Amino acid sequence: MNLKSLTQPELAQILKQRNQPAFRAKQIFTWLHKGVRGYDEMTNLPKGLREELAKDYPICPPEVIRRQESQRDGTVKYLWKLSDGNCVETVLMRYHYGNTVCISTEVGCRMGCAFCASTLGGLVRRLEPFEMLDQVLFTQVDSGLPISHIVLMGIGEPLDNFDNVMRFLELVNSPEGMNISMRHISLSTCGLVPKIDELARRKLQLTLSVSLHAPNDAVRDRIMPVNKAYPIEELLAACRRYYQATNRRISFEYAMIRDANDSQADAKELLRRLKGLPAHFNLIPLNHVEESPLKPSTRAAVAAFQKTLEDGGVTATVRRTLGGDIDASCGQLRRKYQKEGN
Repeated sequence: MNLKSLTQPELAQILKQRNQPAFRAKQIFTWLHKGVRGYDEMTNLPKGLREELAKDYPICPPEVIRRQESQRDGTVKYLWKLSDGNCVETVLMRYHYGNTVCISTEVGCRMGCAFCASTLGGLVRRLEPFEMLDQVLFTQVDSGLPISHIVLMGIGEPLDNFDNVMRFLELVNSPEGMNISMRHISLSTCGLVPKIDELARRKLQLTLSVSLHAPNDAVRDRIMPVNKAYPIEELLAACRRYYQATNRRISFEYAMIRDANDSQADAKELLRRLKGLPAHFNLIPLNHVEESPLKPSTRAAVAAFQKTLEDGGVTATVRRTLGGDIDASCGQLRRKYQKEGN
């Protein structure tokens, strides 16, 4: 067990068993959420307690294996080695409204989306809450930049690791910790309908981003295996229930794939399906993955697709491409590291 995965009341229970006063829990929680690498940094704790905790509950900070910074836009891509030797990626992006970190929630992924490098090799394991928190903390420590926004869109399917992700959100939202507002957090899913409904019941004020990427089942079945379990109409029904429960507009991620999902007919079909659902479309120029035959849409096709959606009353933006010179897309840097024999 890692103490960083615990809430402050849970920490207090552990310290109570060691006959420590309750206020120690807040001290330790605060230190852990500053990104300390060892208990010796917790200078307001008795030396004996620090030694006990170091022996029983190692902090296990991640190690930077690769750090690549874009010369174009300042985006930073991290490849972290975890305590068991597995690696995950984190991306730091700078915007006018603050610094955003895109974190991984699993080592690998079992969803099998055809356009994503994260899923190549399948799922290795799910990340613990502290391993997600560490990506935010140590990106902030390494970069020296305050993190204000979090995107759960890195390696893995967040809702496939539901309980650990919910605990991570609770921790990173804590006033005694990083205190990052739920409204500054986006969670992406490929469409696990039962988990979307469970998330809706929690009424968190985060932004739900649904990776749609297709206007119909025929296209989505080919590129996203999850669609065979939860077809588009079932997924969109869950999105409507989510909106009704939270009053939070859904954000749809849509990778623009040449001759697959980028025609005017595709855009018009989307408009028919989305009628009555407040939504925002984030059109994403497809990133090239060596193992995939899929190609990005032309700029003209993306612009025409965007115009059709907006003319139909749906807000659509084209995601700014960041970090194209540093393997910033999901799974690319980890995949390259593995190919090198690591």
